[in-house]
Amino acid sequence: MPFILVTPIRGRNTITAANLLAEQQGIIPGMAAADAKAIIPNLEVINDIPGQDYKLLKALGEWCIRYTPLIAIDMPNGLLLDITGCPHLWGGEREYLKTIVTCLRSKGYDVRGAMADTVGAAWGVARFAKVKPIIEPDGQLNALLSLPPAALRLDPVIQDRLQKLGFYQIKSFMGLGRSVLRRRFGQEFLTRLDQALGNEDEPLQLLQPIEPYAERLPSLEPIRTATGIEIAIKALLERLCKRLEGEGKGLRTAILSCYRVDGEVIKRSIGTNQPSYYVEHLFKLFELKIATIEPKLGIELFTLEAPKVEDTDPEQEILWAADSCGLDDNSLAELLDRLANKIGAGNIHRYLPQERYWPEHSIKPAMSLKDRAATTWRMDRPRPSRT
Repeated sequence: MPFILVTPIRGRNTITAANLLAEQQGIIPGMAAADAKAIIPNLEVINDIPGQDYKLLKALGEWCIRYTPLIAIDMPNGLLLDITGCPHLWGGEREYLKTIVTCLRSKGYDVRGAMADTVGAAWGVARFAKVKPIIEPDGQLNALLSLPPAALRLDPVIQDRLQKLGFYQIKSFMGLGRSVLRRRFGQEFLTRLDQALGNEDEPLQLLQPIEPYAERLPSLEPIRTATGIEIAIKALLERLCKRLEGEGKGLRTAILSCYRVDGEVIKRSIGTNQPSYYVEHLFKLFELKIATIEPKLGIELFTLEAPKVEDTDPEQEILWAADSCGLDDNSLAELLDRLANKIGAGNIHRYLPQERYWPEHSIKPAMSLKDRAATTWRMDRPRPSRT
């Protein structure tokens, strides 16, 4: 359905953006929302929340990290991808660009893309060109000549000045001297032109995605023995736990992936009741899984991922080597972890007392070892023989 985004400007709701269905019926940004409702009675009006456009572009940029790790946000409606060394993984530049555009369009976005040696050329071709979107190396000048000056990302004031002077295409002023262009349109005009042509570098403010908690260990020779698998697991745990300890976190779940020579991938996972970076304890949990790992011709790569981590209590890790007893004894947590990974966490239950008149309702399940009873167990009367 047609919808618009509006924001209050000078006492009236003004359209800041409209979807394609609304634009096809004459709705454009800058129009009053009341006028738009008169044209389309069933028009959906949504408040334009400040910062939402940046959040959306950031989320899309992080999603595109699967295609390249170097991505920058180009407000208000673009992403800049440095694809150096990436297209061959998708079968070439054409298939690479087609894959990205098709995936985004399948999610409901109106997308145009282009490839060029420079950010400025790719930006202009994607928005204004009607030729092929992939510009040959060193071909940015020819690709820009027939485009309007707006393709250079110029200030609206400069664009109006160029329009009044009759410069409707970039080739109209390319023959003028730099001193003339600087005097009439300023240094920013020349900077944008040089950036588009590749005569001046354009730094990008890249997105910095959260580094996943993962380690990898390639093998010089395929690993075929249980001892070799144990050594690999210990090495991965030591690296991962060192980082977790430095950041004050502990893992709750971990996934070990073993890539065999024959192309098969064996995965084994563990879970803990409390976040932990204690290597010996975590290794004991994986030790229960080693017998189920079949190396066959050999394992050439090990990876360890921690998809779920939580903040750790500093006092908790101190107690690993301390002599304690009861529910605060970490040896109990170790035992429960080993049992849970062996027979399943759903087969282990702990109950706490609660005040109820009916004996069969006088208990409740505990969610973790940290849960404490709000009342004491009734010991003055005999318990029922059955419930």
